[in-house]
Amino acid sequence: MLDLPFNHSITLIIITVIVSLIAFSNQKVMNRLIFWPPAMQKGQFDRFITHGFVHADGAHLLFNMITLFFFGSAIETFYRQYAFNMGFVLFYLGGLIISILPSYLKHKNDFQWASLGASGAVSAVLFAYILFKPWNLIFVFFIPVPAIIFAILYIGYTIWSNKRSVGNINHSAHLWGAAYGILMTIIVEPKIIPHFLNQLTKLPF
Repeated sequence: MLDLPFNHSITLIIITVIVSLIAFSNQKVMNRLIFWPPAMQKGQFDRFITHGFVHADGAHLLFNMITLFFFGSAIETFYRQYAFNMGFVLFYLGGLIISILPSYLKHKNDFQWASLGASGAVSAVLFAYILFKPWNLIFVFFIPVPAIIFAILYIGYTIWSNKRSVGNINHSAHLWGAAYGILMTIIVEPKIIPHFLNQLTKLPF
């Protein structure tokens, strides 16, 4: 690991927790930051980013921030070398925008639809991590699962759930966030492909 003078992933977590806690008790703040497509007609394009800093409830916030905490620093080590040390922040914010864009195009005139949460960007971080260490264990509900196995199951479940609109969850954002994390990392460092394939051959069992 590189010696990072200032941890941007931790900073993002702190900001997200503070903003989410404020929004929990202040509906006006929640209404202004949540992703609501018709607001774009008023020029409120900042919602493409602000929706990632508010969450539906404590469990939603906790799950996203724990995931970002465990995998953010590792990916920050890679992305930090770009854009004058701001590479990870730009990667994360890009994840928020790209992951919600397909939903926006689908619901841009739907006054009844809204979305919130950092899940799209967090999925981008997690799947970028999987490219580097596909066999590392990820604990899913305290059960250790190899990262690559989790990725396959996660993508399959997300596609299935998205087609059937399972639950009050924006599965599309999870899926596009994961795709963005993989593709952006490959674009930035094409050598990650042979590294990933080589790592896959090194079975831990």
